[in-house]
Amino acid sequence: MKTGRLPMFRLASSTLILAAILLAACASKAAGDAVAPGEIVVTEYNAPAVQPTGHYGYGQDASAVEIAGWDIDIRPDGMGLPPGSATPEDGEMMYEDKCALCHGSFGEGVGRYPVLAGGEGTLTEPRPEKTVGSFWPYASTLWDYIHRAMPFAEPESLSDEEVYAITAYVLYLNDLVDYDFELNQDTLAAIEMPNKDGFFFDDRPDTANELCMSNCKDPATITITSEPTLTDEPEPAAASTAAAEMSPGESTYQQACAMCHAAGVADAPILGEQAAWAERIALGRDVLISSSINGKGFMPPKGGQTQLSDDDVTAAVDFMIERAAN
Repeated sequence: MKTGRLPMFRLASSTLILAAILLAACASKAAGDAVAPGEIVVTEYNAPAVQPTGHYGYGQDASAVEIAGWDIDIRPDGMGLPPGSATPEDGEMMYEDKCALCHGSFGEGVGRYPVLAGGEGTLTEPRPEKTVGSFWPYASTLWDYIHRAMPFAEPESLSDEEVYAITAYVLYLNDLVDYDFELNQDTLAAIEMPNKDGFFFDDRPDTANELCMSNCKDPATITITSEPTLTDEPEPAAASTAAAEMSPGESTYQQACAMCHAAGVADAPILGEQAAWAERIALGRDVLISSSINGKGFMPPKGGQTQLSDDDVTAAVDFMIERAAN
């Protein structure tokens, strides 16, 4: 009797398992939905993998902090200007301390440095004078440029309040605001520059040739290369160049020192002028090296090239001393 009951038990177990599978499949359908014959019911076990759309699946979404760090531009309408305020009176001494060395106390420019003031009505002349007052279309551009790039050798060292103050003073030098005018994120955007209508979007075609519409070349015969096609054999390179012949000291001088010492900016002794260097050389080599590395007076540390090593600066000082002696 036991051997007769065993097949019946196995049949019942198989039936129960099959019924459970069918019930699980039907449960995945909404109530009242019928499963058509041959229909495949999608469950969590056989669903296809979800593929990313709209990108290649690399990297991650930028955070709000990252986006804010990149979003530093200032629009002509003033969007992007930070809070702050100052008057030309606030900025006068800051300008004298941080800007006049290159741009002159009245914005007239020193040597070949840009002129900031004047030039009204000269843009149509054969030799136009392009200044902040005569050429720039938006006052916000001035704030943005000073904030990003000035003062020379120390960019991004100014606070927002200092940028407002210096911007206000430069506008005052161009007779665009009064001496007690309060410049802030609202009043700056409202200033209309004299040349605001002098710029326009360039609507010229971006190609020199017209689009071919008939009797065109067979594309298969056109070869586009990454290098220009040479019609003549290139000339052999010179055996040596002036840059290769420079000593380390001269190379550093050209990079960090020539800007002032080649023209005598701010009473900097001109390279090779013995009389101008005699008094300084008398102080001793160590004193000159220390002043060059740490800065003195109008001269910033390492001539503003703070990436230079002390050895680089020492070599430049030795080069200038040698030229003064000869």
